[in-house]
Amino acid sequence: MDERGLHRLIGTVIAPERLRDDCAVIPCGDTLLVASTDMLHETTDFPAGMTDWQVGWMAVAVTLSDIASMGAAPGQVLLAVGLDRPERLLRIMVGARDCCTAFGAELVGGDLDAHRELTIVSTGLGTVAPEQIVRRRGARPGDVIAVTGPLGEAQAALDGYEQHRKELLEPQPRVAEGQALGRAGASAMMDISDGLALSLYDLSAVNDCGFAVDTARLPLPAGVPEDEARELALYGGGDFELLFTAPPALFPIPGVTAHVIGEVVAERTVLADGTPLERRGYLHEWKG
Repeated sequence: MDERGLHRLIGTVIAPERLRDDCAVIPCGDTLLVASTDMLHETTDFPAGMTDWQVGWMAVAVTLSDIASMGAAPGQVLLAVGLDRPERLLRIMVGARDCCTAFGAELVGGDLDAHRELTIVSTGLGTVAPEQIVRRRGARPGDVIAVTGPLGEAQAALDGYEQHRKELLEPQPRVAEGQALGRAGASAMMDISDGLALSLYDLSAVNDCGFAVDTARLPLPAGVPEDEARELALYGGGDFELLFTAPPALFPIPGVTAHVIGEVVAERTVLADGTPLERRGYLHEWKG
């Protein structure tokens, strides 16, 4: 079973509509509070060669990217560190703080414990006006599909293309772009860290429409042969771009570099160049 299958199990305990987005959404007076939490393990989530500063940066970046996907402004971040060696802690915390500072958040506390494997849980809070929040549900036939930047760069680095190593180790959550898209009126949006193909299927699961992309329009990782680059752009994980839909009349969107890659269609399907797109990407799985 994979993690998305287990999400359906969680939906028997928590109202399924609360599980649709990258963040939980909580009414808070005249505004909305969004909350996200992410767990990262050394062996599965931190590539070999990362510095402890980069570990701290990435732990925060994954959560800020979720907040960005809702069109929200980041606020506070809590970091729980299961620490294998005490001498690592300071640089991890400095990296986490620096990521917060770069994107307008504040590191305000957390928890500390001893673990055999370095494990970090980051929890982030953000705020957004009700009229500016963007959820995964909301796409409409005739909307365009767009992304905020090149896809497949992180996976390219893992595959040996060293020019993309910074994108892999020091990802840049699209916080300003997410807020700009919320103000402009994007119809649906999500973080794309598990790969474009899986993300399109995630959107399809909560919308009553389909998604058709043109692979010739994908923004590809530079310096990678085209066929390989297109494969990485479709299925590679670790990118921190935003995938969104919007009416064509919204473009260009101030403050957002957008690459239009396709169109929302009436039939509930996911297509690439007119044929069904393989449902594949970065996915936690349990065997047996």
